[in-house]
This record gives sequence, C-alpha cells and structure tokens, in this order.
Amino acid sequence: MRQGLLLMMGALLLGGCVQGRAREVQREPSATGAVSEEAFKALHTLRKDAPPPLQGEEVEVAGTKAYLSLPQGVQGPLPAVLVIHEWWGLNPHIKHWADRLAAEGYAALAVDLYGGKVATTREEALSLLKAVDAGRAQQTLKAAHAFLQSDSRIQAPRTGSIGWCFGGGWSLRAAMAIPELDAAVIYYGNPVTDPKALAPIQAQVLGIFGTQDASIPPETVQAFREGLDAAGVRHYILEFEADHAFANPSGERYDGGAAAGAWQQVAAFLDQHLRQ
Repeated sequence: MRQGLLLMMGALLLGGCVQGRAREVQREPSATGAVSEEAFKALHTLRKDAPPPLQGEEVEVAGTKAYLSLPQGVQGPLPAVLVIHEWWGLNPHIKHWADRLAAEGYAALAVDLYGGKVATTREEALSLLKAVDAGRAQQTLKAAHAFLQSDSRIQAPRTGSIGWCFGGGWSLRAAMAIPELDAAVIYYGNPVTDPKALAPIQAQVLGIFGTQDASIPPETVQAFREGLDAAGVRHYILEFEADHAFANPSGERYDGGAAAGAWQQVAAFLDQHLRQ
C-alpha cells in the first residue's frame, strides 16, 4: 500500500478537498476545552481595540525569546508541540495558535527565528526571511525541543512540530534534524523532495497544501510525496481547494471551510501520534 495517503473528506466537513481515498476522523474531546474554527477566527479579526488576551508566557530558549502556552489545570508529563511562525515572525497570530494547541492539552512552545523582529509588510517579511541563518535556526529548534523534554512543568514523553509557510518548511526541517520528534505538521511549507535529505526523518509527517497555491503547485506536492515514499517516511498528504495561507484568519486568503477541515485532521493526527 502506498504510504502517501491522499485523504478525501466530505464537503460538509471540509469545504473542499481534492479527491482521494476517504478516511473518517474521530477523536475524543479535549479535557481542557477546545477552540472551534469560528472562535479561532474571531481571535484574528483585524480590530482597532486591544486584541484578545493571550494565555501563555514569555520564556527564553537558546538566548532568544519564545512563547510558552500550557493547558490549564493539567500537570506534566505533557505531550508537546514545537510551533514555528510564518514569514511575518512570532506575532499574536502564532501565539494564539500556541494557545489553541494548549486548549487541546499540549504544551506548545512557539519559537522565534527572527530574533524578536516582526514584519508588518510583505517587504519586511521577505527581508527577515532572507536574513535567517539556517544553522542558528536549527540550533534554536533543537534547544526548544530539549526545553520541552526537560522543563519540569512539561517533561514531554512525545513531541511534535507544526508550522505555516516559512514555518511549515522549518517544521519539515526540524523533523530532519531532530530524530526524536514523533510527528511533524507542515502547512503549505516549501518542501524538500530529495529522498536522501528526507531519510533521517523518524516522525510521522502530515503535509497540508492548497491546490491553488502558485508558490507550491500540485506537481511540487507530488514530488514531495514521491520523495517521502522513496525515503521510507510515514506520511499523509492533504490537498485542499484553497490558496496559500488559507488557514490564517488574519490574512486575505483565509478559507474558513478548508481551515476547519485541515484543523480537524491536524488535531486527530497529533492526538494519534502524541497521545495514543
């Protein structure tokens, strides 16, 4: 059986996913509560007054600031997720993602690969992205992973990574560099397709892409799938009829149906590989 499984979910659940083999997703509700797509969207609606409050705290990892969000009323050991920001940087949107994961029962640590800088324009974002030192970024991710395993509040027995766009690519690269990871979620990140480069991955990989994404077209997604197959990496690839950045409620290309469908799959994937 082909390891790269293209999943099809019904239109009522997904709001549009390309055809493939169907798989019903079921998961128990979180003991700490959960954040629906509608509630999550409300956190990111552009507004003139103060944004909704964050639930986590600032910590220091490898000499840089990071954002840690923990489930309320739950003590470790906790499954944990390494959260990697988009090309905008570690902004409130990504911190709310960490809070969303904490509401699902995970210790979520959002790293900062931009050294405290946050972009507000595409030009700034591109400049910050180009300035990232790959070696230093990898060191930060390894240090963050070690933090999740060693911090007395967490002591994670299982760990995963998740990222979007720039962060999606780094979520994949984290899995390549950190064999202890159990799961890696890649939201429309630029993929690596070379089987030799992908071979060190021990984590289960979930890739989420949009068929209307001009920067990562379907043929690139197919090459990624084939590279993972050749490397023997266990994986699932989902493709939604949506554009790049469709899961960002604060962006112009947000697609609520696709975002809700993707999150349902992500939550089930993390539950399966980090808690069961």
